[in-house]
Amino acid sequence: MSRVTGPADYNKRKLIRDLWKTKRRIWKKVSKKMSGPRRNRLEVNLYRINKKTNTNDVIVVPGKVLANGGLDHKITIACLDYSQSAKKKIEASGSKLLTIEELLELNPSGSGIKVFY
Repeated sequence: MSRVTGPADYNKRKLIRDLWKTKRRIWKKVSKKMSGPRRNRLEVNLYRINKKTNTNDVIVVPGKVLANGGLDHKITIACLDYSQSAKKKIEASGSKLLTIEELLELNPSGSGIKVFY
């Protein structure tokens, strides 16, 4: 018998269901990425985000944002989790840090959002 994988936390499971129920392709993609096992979850450093984004981009990271590197332009980042030092660096650059739930409330259609892998 195979073992069920995915988050055990009630709030994360609820977020995955809410994202899936929107029937929007971008939110379903984020939901699918979040529903996998923890070993497949993303850990993204700021230098990679800085290299792959432009000014005023809105990105979703279905994982954790870490503080290696820095940002030299303003962006909006929605993520599942972040380190405290990453939060300080993001706010120091003038960028915005949101949770995925907050971004879903602000933009339920998902227009203009990039999923960061």
